[in-house]
Amino acid sequence: MSIIVAGSVFVDIKGHPEGVYIPNGRNAGWVEQVHGGVARNIAEDIARAGGDVVFLGLVDDNAAGKEVTDHLEAVGVDAGRVRAVKDGMGIWLAVFDDRGDVAASISKRPDLRPLLDLLREEGDEIFAGADSVLFELDLEEETVAAICALAEKHAVPACAAVSNMSIAAQRSAYLPKLRCFVCNDQEWGMLAPGPWGDMEPEAMAQALSAPMERLGLEALAVTLGKRGAVWAEGGKHGFCPPEDVPVVDVAGAGDSFFAGVGLGLSLGKSLEEACRIGSRMAGKVIGTTQSVCPPMTAEELGI
Repeated sequence: MSIIVAGSVFVDIKGHPEGVYIPNGRNAGWVEQVHGGVARNIAEDIARAGGDVVFLGLVDDNAAGKEVTDHLEAVGVDAGRVRAVKDGMGIWLAVFDDRGDVAASISKRPDLRPLLDLLREEGDEIFAGADSVLFELDLEEETVAAICALAEKHAVPACAAVSNMSIAAQRSAYLPKLRCFVCNDQEWGMLAPGPWGDMEPEAMAQALSAPMERLGLEALAVTLGKRGAVWAEGGKHGFCPPEDVPVVDVAGAGDSFFAGVGLGLSLGKSLEEACRIGSRMAGKVIGTTQSVCPPMTAEELGI
C-alpha cells in the first residue's frame, strides 16, 4: 500500500495558558515550537499508523528544513522527493485557551510554486502504482490541476482536505475529481451555505446529499469538533460520534481525522469505517499537546 501525500510544511508556534485564559490580557504559560502543516502532519500520522507514505512537499533550504526531513524519515515517511527551497515552509502562530481551543492564530503561507516543478518532472514515476493520493485543495490551482491529472492518468483515487478554506473554495471545480473530500462544518458552510451549525448531526448527515450533488462530490466527511463527524456517499449517510477523551489541545485533530479517512479508504474500507478510524486517531491527538497522532496498533485503529 503506497499513499502519496502532497502539500505544505509549517513551523507551529503554540502558546498555552497556565490557568484560565484572559482575552486581551497577559497570560502566563508555556510556548512550544513543533513541526506542522496539514500535509506534513497527515504524512506522519499515516506513517505512525503503519502506512507506506511518500511525501511531496517543500522545506526551507537550511538546518530547520533538514530537521523536518530527518524527522519524517525517522518516523517512516519517504521524504526523498521533498525539495529544499527558499521560503519553503510556513509559520503558524496560535494561542490556546484553557479548554484547549484555539483563541487566536496568524499564519504565514509558504511559497509552494516549486511543488509544481516536482510534479511535472517526477509525477508519472511517483503516481505509477500508488494506491491513493491525499492533498490540500488550497494549493496553487496549477498544482491542484496537475495532481488531479496525474491521479486520473494513473487511476489513483484522490482525496482532499483543507488548510485555508478561502482559497480552497476557489478550487470547487476540482471537487468532482475526488474520491472523497474532508472538511469541518465551518468550511463546508463556505462551499454550501446553510444552517449547518444549528443542525443535529443526524439531520445534517441526511441533508448533505443535495449540495453534494450540486458540487459534483462523490463522497464527503465533515468534522463537527466535539460533536463528532458526519459522512455521506452514494445515497448513504451517517454520524460518527467523537471519542470520549479529555481535551488538551485540538491542533492537528482535523489532520489526523483526514489521515485516518485516507488510510481507511486506501485499505478498501467503507467511508463509514474510514471515518471511525479517523475519529480514533483524532481522539488520540486532542488528548495531548502534540499535533500528530501517537503510534496506534491495528486493533486500536480498527483495521
